[in-house]
Amino acid sequence: MKGRVLFIRLLLAGVSSMLPAWALESPTWVVDPAAPGDHLPPVGGSLFDALFAGTRDGRVTHMLPFPFEKLLARVDAQLIGDPASLLPPAKRVLIPLGRSLQRTAAAPDYFRFPRVVVGVDSPPVPGALLLKDRLYIGYQEKSAVLEVISYNEAAGRFEFQLVKDYRAGGDPQVFYANRNICFACHQNGAPIFSRALWDETNANPQVAATLAQVGRRFYGIPVGRGVDVPYAIDNAVRRANRFALTQRLWREGCGAGEVGLRCRAGLFEAALRLRLAEGRAAAPDAAFEAAVERPLRASAARLWPAGLAVGRPDLPNRNPLQGLARWPDDQVEGVARSHVAARFDALLPRSPDTVWRGEAPDALAEAVAGVAEFVADGDWLRLKAALVRRPQRLASAMAAVVASPAGRSLLADQPIPRAGLIAALLTALGEAPRKSSPTLWPAARLELPASPPNSTASGPLPAALAGFHAWCAACHLSAERFPPNFLHGPAAGLEARIRQCAPRIYVRLAMARRPLAERDKTPMPPETLLPAFRTHAAAWAVSPERAALEGVVAAQLKAESGRDPDLETLLADGYEALRPCLATDQ
Repeated sequence: MKGRVLFIRLLLAGVSSMLPAWALESPTWVVDPAAPGDHLPPVGGSLFDALFAGTRDGRVTHMLPFPFEKLLARVDAQLIGDPASLLPPAKRVLIPLGRSLQRTAAAPDYFRFPRVVVGVDSPPVPGALLLKDRLYIGYQEKSAVLEVISYNEAAGRFEFQLVKDYRAGGDPQVFYANRNICFACHQNGAPIFSRALWDETNANPQVAATLAQVGRRFYGIPVGRGVDVPYAIDNAVRRANRFALTQRLWREGCGAGEVGLRCRAGLFEAALRLRLAEGRAAAPDAAFEAAVERPLRASAARLWPAGLAVGRPDLPNRNPLQGLARWPDDQVEGVARSHVAARFDALLPRSPDTVWRGEAPDALAEAVAGVAEFVADGDWLRLKAALVRRPQRLASAMAAVVASPAGRSLLADQPIPRAGLIAALLTALGEAPRKSSPTLWPAARLELPASPPNSTASGPLPAALAGFHAWCAACHLSAERFPPNFLHGPAAGLEARIRQCAPRIYVRLAMARRPLAERDKTPMPPETLLPAFRTHAAAWAVSPERAALEGVVAAQLKAESGRDPDLETLLADGYEALRPCLATDQ
């Protein structure tokens, strides 16, 4: 027997020695969901800021049109619509029972106040901002909140923002969101959306019919709609989730110094040629192979031998009305329908969508196509016209950019300087670049409590409850009520706030002890964030820290009922039947 085991081990060792490096290692995440980065932009600002910035009383601020139809009209005015289509340039759907943090805000009037999701998938009018695939807005009228995901070109990342008090007579305030919360679901640092057939949206005939019964207008959005609109949003979201890969290949893949500079120049020139050929890629020539292909493949082999994993942007399709003949009159039954089972939860860790590998035959074509998504801005038509008149000038124009001090600065290690490179090329082609006004940036603000709850002003933190701050503060210590901000407030009231939340906290902590297939809800903290705590799901399930937190709320529940809490009993009427997890002093 021992000889047989030794033979198998030797056989496996021999097979392993013949496998490529990427088959023996895990790929590197393009975006690490456990490392969301600074909440505020490290440089620049969001496209949402740029689009709605204005001056009031001598200071730069956000000028947000209201009602929501006017805000949508402002976005549409920046875009080129398809004359052959009846669809608006910015696509919008209605989602009464979704999976966002705002999913319970309209309870129990989900169909009277459906959440609106808007995604831009249309090119810009000449001179306008490039919003295509880069701006997404969620609107919940009942809570008067806009949730915004929009691109920051200077930082090469998507920003997450909240607009509060967006209502008639309100004073809308724009804040950058806590990225720890956002990344728990947006694990690739970008927008997410459902897979086909998008049954949460009004593309579902049953959802549309229930919305129509309410008898109100929904911000000019037709209730009856086929799958064309959610399909367009889905495609935009998929393209948006490739941006991080493109930026990483541009910056790290090309490398530093003169080699990196010429690699990025070659990528940009190839992307322009791809755009000019309407997506029909030409065979790479010797210059491209020398400047781009060889250094990029070499860098990939050194930096990412197992490849770069792109996070999955799509969630399993979910029909919240499955098996329901009509929307129930009973409010409790209706609220129960807002429950999101663990298998549908956006918090559930998702496997990679794809893995980019430098040695793959199509690796360079994908890199070029990714950069091509960064050249179709409001000046593209002018650049295209100039190149059509003088197609042979592209190579010499790019060479002139590379030779100039300004061009070398643009092609240094930084996120793709789309507008700067296009302006430099226009100049090299003898065209006067468009004169543009400096971008106005409203002050970036983060919505956080005024002072930490364990500060001297709020009193000492009870030792038995300190663990909740250690493990939960990243998401539940904020001024936002979604997710429940039970850690926000004076330390003296913390025990009462946790008691209010105890049934739901107990369920989410206890779920970590259950096998994956038996979970009604996803555990807390979200599994994707556990690496930030230097642990993982299996270790967290048996850790004394988790057991201590569970013990605190279990003791509170026993003090209420006189018996130890039981998961089946607590969930007998469904998770949403548990008392709301909201701070009692707010």
